Amino acid sequence: MEIKVTLPDGAKKGYSQGTTIAQVAESISIGLRKNAVAGKMDGKLVDLNEAIADECRVEIVTLDSKDGVDVYRHTTAHIMAQALKRKYGTERVKLGIGPVIDNGFYYDIDINTPVSSDDLLSIEREMEIIIQENLRIVRRVVSRKEAMDIFEQLEEPLKIELIQGLPDEAVITLYEQGEFVDLCRGPHLPSTGGIKAFKLLNVAGAYWRGDSNNKMLQRIYGTSFPKKAELLEHLQLLEEAKKRDHRKLGKELELFMFSEEAPGMPFYLPKGMTIRTELENFARDIQQQRGYDEVRTPLMLNNRLWEQSGHWDHYKDNMYFTNVDDKTFALKPMNCPGHMLVFKNSMHSYRELPIRLSEYGQVHRHEYSGALNGMMRVRTFCQDDAHLFVLPSQIEDEIGQVIALIDHIYQVFGFEYKIELSTRPEDYMGSDELWDEAEKSLQQVLDKRGIQYHVNEGDGAFYGPKIDFHILDALKRSWQCGTIQLDFQMPEKFDLTYMGEDSQKYRPVVIHRAVYGSIDRFIGIITEHYAGAFPLWLAPVQAKLLPVSEHYNEYAYSVKKGLAEAGIRVEMDVRDEKLGYKIREAQLEKVPYMLVLGENEKNTNSVSVRKRGKGDLGMKSILELIEQIKQEILAKKE
Repeated sequence: MEIKVTLPDGAKKGYSQGTTIAQVAESISIGLRKNAVAGKMDGKLVDLNEAIADECRVEIVTLDSKDGVDVYRHTTAHIMAQALKRKYGTERVKLGIGPVIDNGFYYDIDINTPVSSDDLLSIEREMEIIIQENLRIVRRVVSRKEAMDIFEQLEEPLKIELIQGLPDEAVITLYEQGEFVDLCRGPHLPSTGGIKAFKLLNVAGAYWRGDSNNKMLQRIYGTSFPKKAELLEHLQLLEEAKKRDHRKLGKELELFMFSEEAPGMPFYLPKGMTIRTELENFARDIQQQRGYDEVRTPLMLNNRLWEQSGHWDHYKDNMYFTNVDDKTFALKPMNCPGHMLVFKNSMHSYRELPIRLSEYGQVHRHEYSGALNGMMRVRTFCQDDAHLFVLPSQIEDEIGQVIALIDHIYQVFGFEYKIELSTRPEDYMGSDELWDEAEKSLQQVLDKRGIQYHVNEGDGAFYGPKIDFHILDALKRSWQCGTIQLDFQMPEKFDLTYMGEDSQKYRPVVIHRAVYGSIDRFIGIITEHYAGAFPLWLAPVQAKLLPVSEHYNEYAYSVKKGLAEAGIRVEMDVRDEKLGYKIREAQLEKVPYMLVLGENEKNTNSVSVRKRGKGDLGMKSILELIEQIKQEILAKKE
């Protein structure tokens, strides 16, 4: 019996029943079969030896794609689990889960003797043996009872718990390689010999299934690449990332701190506060020019407001509550409901729309202590939020203007970015018709402007679809920051109206918008992006005065006064140290301008200028230097 298969280019090709994905790849080209690691049947990832049973769309997955690399790394995770079993003994290692993550994988294990970083090399050697054995990886579909029997016999309690949690209709599959068997959806490479380059990175603790009420397991992280050169490049990036770690730099440069008295809640030190203020004022000035009105809403609101908005159903487990006068209040996890109340405070005419309300709003969300990560994952942060109340006819133009605003701000930081269109999640609120309209509106904005984007199915907000902006930092790491969300639900929930041209009441549409996202997280990102060497306009200290000896301190004070009066952030180093030492210290502090003052400089009312990254620029008069720095700040360039 011949089965018609549709290929990615739309061509249809006939194959006999039972033809595998690998054979389809070979029928297209020998090179494609050689590079294939998996396939897709009607969009679902499958193994190369999966047979075609019905008419379907088939795509061959290679290592040039994210799906292909994920399959490759997932197989490496299984090889690591098998190596752990061999090294420490099946009875001592109990397996949890081993998923693929960005740039790598991990496996959670329950083991009596803790694994340390010193053990990773010996585990790698065991993995090399398994790879050399080139064990065939076999997928097997089993019944629930058979799966339970197998893992009861293997004494794998965590796997048994996973099986028990599967829905009744679930297809249960096992993957076997040599003596090793694992519960897994797959797919995987055909054999263990397909892994060419890998590295185990570190060991950490992790609660089983992310629940602090469960047992603490050991999580071993690793990565793998199809080519050794790619692995070496990645390891070099990891080393560079360690040097740029915002937690390390934040401490060294005295930007921010954390305390056990407020876990996950950053304290801004004076220099860090300078950066935050500059970021806020930069965006504030642009927003004022573009018709935004800034507001401020309370940190704490009555619980009934969160129930009305829908946040209660979606966020209650991550919210903080308190009782006031026998009523329950919540610290706000988002600014949206407060802005709905501001809009509703007065009647509006269609002539007033769009109304653009912005806020630097502090929000609180509970995170597990194990998930906290410096400024990147905190329990309280400031959102640069805005809500645009618009007529339906204004949606496209307003979203286009927000895209232009975000693009402008990201260009100042030198960020490239990618765009995702996120569609309705499973727990979406509202009617299908409104969701269809909202998703179509966002898609049209992107399509009409010729903007490239990726569709992220099911990742929208519960109240509406969104456009997410993923910036790429200096190490080409991706961070989701900016977002534009189209919302037909909140106006309904809060009964928002405006008076139309016909004196009838109509619902506005709400556009939620953020550029930095979390200002705190954005500061962590740019600290690593710039490796602490902030551009002049952001630098906490823009110039440092370095008198060559105490005889020139008085002149240095007068220069400092002139620079400060010109609005330049300046410090002095009047310690009784050699000039070379002072210069090195200023370089470690990553100060943009180092100004040396000695006899010649004092006599000519000038300074000798050293600029970060450019070295000695010679002598300049004070007025000339002030003008140069002010112009550079104004241009926001390095």
